[in-house]
Amino acid sequence: MKRTVLYVSAAIAATALLSGCVSSDRETSPSGDTSSDSQACPFEVDESVTTDARIAFQDIPNGDLLVKDAGILEACLPNATISWNRFASGGDVVQAFGSGSVDLGLLGSSPATKALSAPLNIGMQVIWIHDVIGAAESLVVHDPAITSVEQLAGKTIATPFASTAHYSLLAALDRAGITDQVTLVNLAPDATVAAWQSGEIDGTWIWEPTLSQLTDGHVLLTSADTAAEGVPTFDLAGATRDFIESNPEFMETWTRAQDWAVEQLLTDPQEASVALAVQLGITPDEATQQLEGLEFLRASDQASPEYLGGAMATNLQSTAEFLLSQGEITEVSAPETYSNGVYVDAVNAVAEQ
Repeated sequence: MKRTVLYVSAAIAATALLSGCVSSDRETSPSGDTSSDSQACPFEVDESVTTDARIAFQDIPNGDLLVKDAGILEACLPNATISWNRFASGGDVVQAFGSGSVDLGLLGSSPATKALSAPLNIGMQVIWIHDVIGAAESLVVHDPAITSVEQLAGKTIATPFASTAHYSLLAALDRAGITDQVTLVNLAPDATVAAWQSGEIDGTWIWEPTLSQLTDGHVLLTSADTAAEGVPTFDLAGATRDFIESNPEFMETWTRAQDWAVEQLLTDPQEASVALAVQLGITPDEATQQLEGLEFLRASDQASPEYLGGAMATNLQSTAEFLLSQGEITEVSAPETYSNGVYVDAVNAVAEQ
């Protein structure tokens, strides 16, 4: 497998997001920074929490953006200082964990595994499953004649390195036996659109909302397909051990806010799509379409042995074993590293309420 980094000019990379009216007096924001008027806290306010929390978020249509849009943390923790910081990929969030510049944030299961493994060995824990990734993260190609992964031999495929998309792509290439016959380039989502439009790449494994912008291509494989082959991926939330240990009350409120957001996604997806549209700079219909490729889990589900209560640690270790075979990490850590890399106290507390 040949790897390189593809650079695109700033002029080409400046890709506009869609905007327009989404509901009564709410408009999409190209910057994604627009928030609704903060609503009242949907559960008990905790005035005792005074921590500063630096949160890394990504432009991915899930409950994290609903929490941000509604100002739930700000309403429920009025004496805490909450700062939201946008990141392009989970790999960037891992770097921020390593540098100590964020306390918690969204990253995929592959970046989380890399963080817990050598040579990084970052002191962090998985605290929440934002979503189980399905068709919202897919391999899309230009050429309509390409109908199988084997036909990608000799092609140039982009993906954000150290992401769940990268992990799924490596698994698909490995299964097809063409790992060494494909040139991989490391591109952030916004740069991917520009490279796609200029014809610099033949395809990309990428997630929403970027995926929906590649309208002149066709999906060859989805993350739901790779999950069916035994390679599931997740959008997770992680936090540094130091922050978790110092802020258990914040962690419980944060988790309750995320559980509130999942309830909105499951019970009123139309209204949730309006809020997501504002944050992503797209239309509600587009947001609704993107949600269809993700599965959302309540705290009661996440606390079960199938997820954070057991299987997540096994999944992280399995991911590490694959990443080691691909040269993405230098060593698979001891099993207890991955089991201790999952923080379940907050999700258990919320699940019991």
